[in-house]
Amino acid sequence: MVLETFPVGLLHCNCSVFGDESTGEALVIDPGDEIERVLAIARRHSLRITQIVITHAHIDHIGGAKKLRDATGAPVCMNANDAELYESLEMQAAWIGLQRAPERGPIDVPLNDGDKITVGGTSGTVLHTPGHTQGSVSLYFPLADEKKLFAGDTLFQGGYGRTDLPGGNAKQIFRSIRDKLLVLPEETIVIPGHGDLTTIGEERPFYARL
Repeated sequence: MVLETFPVGLLHCNCSVFGDESTGEALVIDPGDEIERVLAIARRHSLRITQIVITHAHIDHIGGAKKLRDATGAPVCMNANDAELYESLEMQAAWIGLQRAPERGPIDVPLNDGDKITVGGTSGTVLHTPGHTQGSVSLYFPLADEKKLFAGDTLFQGGYGRTDLPGGNAKQIFRSIRDKLLVLPEETIVIPGHGDLTTIGEERPFYARL
């Protein structure tokens, strides 16, 4: 498998290109901006982008989704509980000082808890992890060599996502972390929505009293 994770946009959202070399299929997670860079990485690895997954509808994670969809024809996948938040891109743009919001495109596939996400011969599971937003999801791929969790803004290295923005709920995010994420194997590599990678084992001590 190919995995490249890199910060994009003003808020340095971690965007990931996750692909299967044997089939040439790739999944892009959280294309918040810098879509030409995303496309260049896919070309470098001879990958065809077949799915676009949004972990939640904050502008820094979804801002480039329509542009990437237009360039590749890949469907955009997101949990429907963030639909209202997605409709507020103009307001979100104002929050971070942008004069114009990115163009909004359709959400093609709703993501629900327990859904399977397939990239070539690799299959992962959608985990609905509300708290940062109501539609926040994480993706868990139990690969044979290295288990991976794309956690969005639910779990960070030494922290968790904000809950003071519209749709946020502190009790929910702690419940999501405790019941959906900390139960995963401790060696699971966590790719958060911002910042450095971590592991489930490294993060468990922070939540021992949950």
